[in-house]
Parts: sequence; structure tokens; C-alpha cells
Amino acid sequence: MATYLITGANRGIGYEYCRQLQAQGHRVIAICRKSTEELNQLGIQIEEGIDLTSEAAIAELLSRLENTSIDVLINNAAIAKRIELDNLDIESIREQFEVNAIAPLRLTHALLPLLKSGSKIALMTSRMGSIEDNTSGGSYGYRMSKVALSMAGKSLAHDLKPQGIAVAILHPGLVQTRMTNFTPNGITPETSVKGLLQRIAQLNLDNTGTFWHSNGEVLPW
Repeated sequence: MATYLITGANRGIGYEYCRQLQAQGHRVIAICRKSTEELNQLGIQIEEGIDLTSEAAIAELLSRLENTSIDVLINNAAIAKRIELDNLDIESIREQFEVNAIAPLRLTHALLPLLKSGSKIALMTSRMGSIEDNTSGGSYGYRMSKVALSMAGKSLAHDLKPQGIAVAILHPGLVQTRMTNFTPNGITPETSVKGLLQRIAQLNLDNTGTFWHSNGEVLPW
């Protein structure tokens, strides 16, 4: 049994991570601003009321997790707001940077004392953060924040390798969640998370810092 900590755990991909890992018999720590009845029914450890953009909230979380050893940290929490050139909203772009890029780095740094050699970190980024793969433009805040998160993940992979901690940079695929308006063109959260957990399982110090699709494809930067 391993201990997994998952942010943004109250719905979508985050909830599905919790559900599958609980079913596999792992200890799951779910981090969210507000829990749901569905999450409560899993019978896992839920730490709610945590705003990952708040240093005070992260300090509170650390106090709750005292003496907890984390095997896998999954930075999943994110927001997406459609910002195009003709409706440029700098404050919204700034908010997406804060939530999607800065908060995961801040939390990872804060939780380092709870990680150990052999622990793993997964950053949930997006193919929309691939510069080479951008063939449509737009989505400024989301794309820019995910590029920043991927860069943070690559640096973390180098910085944490001497400590025996590996880092995966993961794209879930186009998934049928609220963030995508439950697009009929997407895969289910169940299918996505099944693949993501396979990527985390194969993560090691030799492939640390890899940018993976949930289906195993290595994505371009």
C-alpha cells in the first residue's frame, strides 16, 4: 500500500484518481476547497478548505499532515478560462498562472519534507501547453500557465533526482469533465486515469522529466 496525495480531488480527474486508488487498496489523501458527497462516500482522508494559492492554507495543510510520509504527490488542481486576443483579460491570465503553475510548485516545495527517496511527483499539465503542438492559437491564460507548469516540472526533475524523487509531466487527454463541458469527443475520466496511473507506475529516475500523454505517447514541448 502506498500513500497518494491528490489535489483538486473533489471532481473530474481528481475524483477519479481517488476512486481508482482507493479501490486498489492505497491510502488516499484528497485535497480540495470543498468536498462532495461523492468524494465523502469513498471513505478516504479528505482535507478540505485548502486554497492552494494561499501560503496560510498550505501551512495549515502541513500541520494536518504532520509525520505523514507521501509516496506519490499528484498536483491535479487547475482552472481553465477561455481568453482570446479579442477579449484579452490580463487578470484572468494572472489567476490561471497562480492556480495552474505557481500553486503546484509552492505545494511541492512545502511537501518536500514528507517525500523520500523513491517518492514520485506527477504534474497534471496539458497538451495545450506544448509550443510545438499549438496549431490554433488562442487560450492565452491556459496555454501560458501550462507551459510554465511543464517548465517547473522539468526543473524539478533535475533538482530532485539527486534525492531519488522522480517527476512526471502528464497530459490526461481530452477528457469528458466539467472543464471541457463534457465533450462527447473525449475519453472518460476512468479511461484517462487508468492510463495516467500506468505512466506514474513506469516513472523512474531514468525517465524523470518526461512529458507524457495518458496513453503513453511522449509529447513534444
